Parts: sequence; structure tokens; C-alpha cells
Amino acid sequence: MATINDIVLVYLEEKPLFFARIEDISPDHKKDWYHVTLLVLQVPVQTVTWILRDAYIDGEGFTMGGNPMRIEKVEAPVEDWPIDEGLTENLKEKSKKAGKPGKAEVIAFNAIKPEKK
Repeated sequence: MATINDIVLVYLEEKPLFFARIEDISPDHKKDWYHVTLLVLQVPVQTVTWILRDAYIDGEGFTMGGNPMRIEKVEAPVEDWPIDEGLTENLKEKSKKAGKPGKAEVIAFNAIKPEKK
């Protein structure tokens, strides 16, 4: 289930409409219904509060004003970067040198991030 601080993609008629971050989920007076506050990530940024069943927060479709809607939690893709053994050994050496007092060295991110192919 999507929860507070999760990023979700809101669909209208099975077409992506906008991304949002869940700001708050609080119970409604009706059982299994919740007030879900979303920070809509578009320009201008705005917040909306929808009253939704727990199943709708889980991704089940629902209608709003007769239009089919759906909320889907967004999972960050896992980067599958190749490991450069030479680079790894180089970083270990630099780490050992940096561990000595007075010998700290700044390592630029572009020196450790492998190039995408």
C-alpha cells in the first residue's frame, strides 16, 4: 500500500495524468475510508485531499465524477551499473591515503561514477 511520503502516479482513463507525493493519510468517519492529501507535482504545485477507500490507495481503480481513476505507487528503477575492478582498487587506495591525518583528499563524483554505455 502506498503511504505517507510515497510518490504515486495518478491515472485518468488509464492514461498517466500527474505525479504526486502523499502528504497525509487520516481516517474518515466511515470504516475503511481515508482522507488522502496529495502534493501534486506539476506547475503550479498544489495540494488536494481526496476521500478514498484503502483499496483505492492500494491501486484498485475507482471513479471520480464518472471518470475512471487509479493511483499507482512509483518505485525507483534499480540502476545496474557495471563494476570496474580497476576503479574499485583505485578508490580503496585513495581511501587508505585519506585515512591518514592531514592527508584528506576530495574525490569528485565524476571520478567514481562509471560512464553509461
